[in-house]
Amino acid sequence: MLTLVHQSRIIVDAAGNPIVTIQDKVFTAHNRWQAFRGESTDSKNLLCSARTRSMLYLKTKLDVYLAHNTTEKVCDFKVEGSWLDRSCVIYAGGSSTVIAKMHKKYTVQSILIGNDNFIVTVYPNIDHAFIVALIVILDEINNSSTTDIVAVQS
Repeated sequence: MLTLVHQSRIIVDAAGNPIVTIQDKVFTAHNRWQAFRGESTDSKNLLCSARTRSMLYLKTKLDVYLAHNTTEKVCDFKVEGSWLDRSCVIYAGGSSTVIAKMHKKYTVQSILIGNDNFIVTVYPNIDHAFIVALIVILDEINNSSTTDIVAVQS
């Protein structure tokens, strides 16, 4: 008997309502993750998929395709992250237009206790939950994190 195990993460709003479910796609050539509307993993609720373009020298590059981009010839977004710096930049399509950035916030508490805090800058007219979903996917690829639920407040 073959059992397929999917890792899933649910992003919820401040009231605990599911916004996005993120799931890895097993048996793919590239590390591929999918984001779905709400708590669904049904293909009709697919928002986007992300796959690794490269993972060299602790730097990860993802290509992100919206659900309607079925040919995947040109990505809709790019994510470039540095595991060492604990940072990433998200670009629109194949351009150099930055739509969001994330970096580690260093505080006395984070240095002494080891609690990680991050600053996420999202540019105007960009969906905050979408950006958080991409950051969670990047974190999953780099860390195989055990955090199951991420809360989003805007």
